[in-house]
Amino acid sequence: MNNQLLIKEKLRAKLEKIQTNSARSPVTDLNLDKTLAEEIEQLTMELESLNPNLYPLLNATYLLEGAWQLQYSTAREIRSLVSLPLGLKLGKVYQVIDVANKLFFNLAKVKHSLGLISGYVKVTARFEPAKEDLEPLPNKRLNVYFDKRYLSIEKIVGINTPQLNPFKVVPANNRTDRTATLDITYLDETLRIGRGGDGSLFILSKSNDLPDFTS
Repeated sequence: MNNQLLIKEKLRAKLEKIQTNSARSPVTDLNLDKTLAEEIEQLTMELESLNPNLYPLLNATYLLEGAWQLQYSTAREIRSLVSLPLGLKLGKVYQVIDVANKLFFNLAKVKHSLGLISGYVKVTARFEPAKEDLEPLPNKRLNVYFDKRYLSIEKIVGINTPQLNPFKVVPANNRTDRTATLDITYLDETLRIGRGGDGSLFILSKSNDLPDFTS
């Protein structure tokens, strides 16, 4: 096993060990003690240094296509989802990318702890490659422009509620002081690592279990 695969397996095992939620919601650094969060950051940095696709926007866009499940993040918006009110619990969080049309959506499954309500929050967005300073061509940075936010209730006490799917659609918020960016710092067939413009970390694995209705 080469060094890249060895570190990738160490990171995978570490993330699997800290995933104690049966709903498989993403873990954030707020859930962990400082030492463990630092270990994950160190393994992530080591893996980023061995990225097999250093210029994903030039020669590996096909790997971005499809559904990805968020495993771990330090982003503020993910931290806030982990602590929902009214007994609501976060489930799986996905990002689905349409490379050809430069579109994606984020989908967060939500369920009441007693099973009273289940639904999801979806945010649609578009993206474009961004040329970094001193770089002749775009290589790993994306500019991100959020579009709409959908709030949906799929079931109430086990009964389907199509009339509430969605029950609210509002414009998504975009920063006014700068364009949101995402750097793709590691990419292969099964794992993707990204860094937001504020330094936030996203670790995602390729997924095949996204429900059909979200396609």
